[in-house]
Amino acid sequence: MATVLVIWLIIGVIAAFQRGYFSSADTNCAGVTTTLVTIVAGPLNYVGVNPKVGCPSVPQPSQ
Repeated sequence: MATVLVIWLIIGVIAAFQRGYFSSADTNCAGVTTTLVTIVAGPLNYVGVNPKVGCPSVPQPSQ
């Protein structure tokens, strides 16, 4: 079971690398979470799953 999980995550890292997520210079919440979700999705990336995650805006304190 552990071997399958490791292979799954390696395939996800390869997919994230092929999409250029590691070469981006600007790191923000959406970029980091999209990369992580792509890695977790693993082989599903090659059957049409294209996970993208946005970050919610944090409410500002009232003045």
